[in-house]
Amino acid sequence: MKLFSSYFIAVISILLIARADAQNTNDVVRVAVPGLGSSARALGMGNSYIALSDDASASFFNPAGFGLLKRLEFSGGFSYVNFNNNTDFFNTETDYSNSSTRFSRISFAFPFPTLKGSLVFGLAYHKNKDLTSALKFDGINPTSSYINYNTQFNDDNIFNLGLSYPVNGNDTALINGGLAQFGDIISSGDINNWTFSGAVEIYKNLFVGLNLNIISGTYENTFNYNEEDVNNLYQGLADPADNRTLDFQLLHIDKHINWDISGWDAKIGMLYQINPMLRIGTTVQFPKVFSIKENYSDNFSSDFANTGFTLDPYSDEVEYDIVTPYEFGFGFALNVKGLIFSAEGTLIDYSQSEFDDLAGFEDPAKTKSDLNRDIKDLLAVAVNYNLGLEYTIPQVGLRIRGGFFVHPSPYEGDPPKYDRKYLTAGIGFLAEETIGIDLAYAHGWWEDFGDNYGSGISRTLQKITADNFVLSAIYRF
Repeated sequence: MKLFSSYFIAVISILLIARADAQNTNDVVRVAVPGLGSSARALGMGNSYIALSDDASASFFNPAGFGLLKRLEFSGGFSYVNFNNNTDFFNTETDYSNSSTRFSRISFAFPFPTLKGSLVFGLAYHKNKDLTSALKFDGINPTSSYINYNTQFNDDNIFNLGLSYPVNGNDTALINGGLAQFGDIISSGDINNWTFSGAVEIYKNLFVGLNLNIISGTYENTFNYNEEDVNNLYQGLADPADNRTLDFQLLHIDKHINWDISGWDAKIGMLYQINPMLRIGTTVQFPKVFSIKENYSDNFSSDFANTGFTLDPYSDEVEYDIVTPYEFGFGFALNVKGLIFSAEGTLIDYSQSEFDDLAGFEDPAKTKSDLNRDIKDLLAVAVNYNLGLEYTIPQVGLRIRGGFFVHPSPYEGDPPKYDRKYLTAGIGFLAEETIGIDLAYAHGWWEDFGDNYGSGISRTLQKITADNFVLSAIYRF
C-alpha cells in the first residue's frame, strides 16, 4: 500500500480539480530536489564538483573552494532548457514541450592579501533550479468521467453546472464513461540564489567556507481540462427537471496557481588538497526555508445544445513555509597528467521536510499536521551520485568534459524508472588562466504519471526528456 500511495501522491498535480487547499507533498518535492545550477564547467562534468569548486561557482557547490582562488574573478552565463513530455492517455500518445532561456549567473570573487594561507570572499547571483515543464493529453475514457466521479462527493460545481441533480438527499449524475478527456498543464518559473560566500585556509591546503543565500523566485502553473461528448452518448437531459440541460456537449475547467518565492539558507564546506593529484571535499547544506505566497484561481463552465452555464471565478490566497532537510555531500577529485576524474554522493532524507507558518487556511493547525504526516509517510531517504571527467589539451588550453548523475525519486518505494538520470558533455577554453569560456549540455530522462482525478481512472503515463544548455564565461584579473 505504501508503494501505491507514494505513486499516487507523487504525481497529483498541485492543481487538483477541487475547491480545496491545493498544497501537498508534491510541493515539497518541487523545491527540495536539487537543481542543476548554472556552471557550464561543472555541468559538463556531471555536476561532480564538491572536490573541485576552484572557481566562483563554488558559491553553488562548495564554498570552501573559494580558498583556492588567487586572483580577482568575474563570471557570468546563460542557460536554456527544453522540457519534452510524451504522454500515453488511454493508448493515445501526445508530445508536448516547453522551454525557457535565462540569464543564469553573475559572480565575483575577491581574494584578500594574507601573510599565510588565503582569505577569499564572493558575491553571486545564480539560478538554482528551473521549474519549466509541460504535459498534454487527449483520449476517450471508456469507464469514468470527472462529472460522475465528483458527484459522489456532492460537488457544488457539478450541480451548479447542470450536470447532476438530487436524489434522496444525494447528488447523482447520468454522465459517465465514453467522453473525450483532453487538456494540458504548463509550468514555468525558477528558483534563484543571491549568495555571500567566504573561505579561509585554516591549515596548509585545508580550506573551510560558508555560504549565506537569499532565495527568490516565481512559479506559475496553468491547467486546462475538458470533457466532451464527441460520440453523442448523452443527448437527453442531464438534469431531468431542467430542460436547459438537453444534450450535454462540454465541461471546461481552467485552474491557475502562482507562487512568489522568498527565503534563505546556508551551507558550510571543507576542501583538502591531499597532494597535487588528489583532493577531497565535503559539504553540509542546512535546511532551506522557502516562504511561499500562493494565489489560486479557477473557472468552470458547461455547454449544452441550447445553452451553457458559467460559474463565478473563484480565487484564494494563502501563505506558508516549506522547510527542506539537511543535505550531506562528499566527493573526491583525482588529477593524473591533465585528466581529472571526480565523483561524489549527497544524502538527503526528504521525509524530514515540513510545512510551517501556514496563513489564510480555515484550520492552519490541522492542515499543517495532515500535510506533515503525509511527508513522513510518503517520502524517503535518497542518495544522489555524480561522476565527471575532464581532460585538458595543454598545447591549446582546450578542456573536454563528460559526466553522468542521478537524482533518485524522493518517494518511498519508487522503482528506478522514476529516477532522474542525466548524461552530460562539455567543452571549454581557458587562455593563460585569465579568460575562459565554457559550454555544457545535459540530457535528462525519466518516467512519471499523473491522475486528473481519483486514482488510476484518468491517468497519464509520461516519458520525459529534458535538454539543458549552459554557456558561461570567466575573466580573472
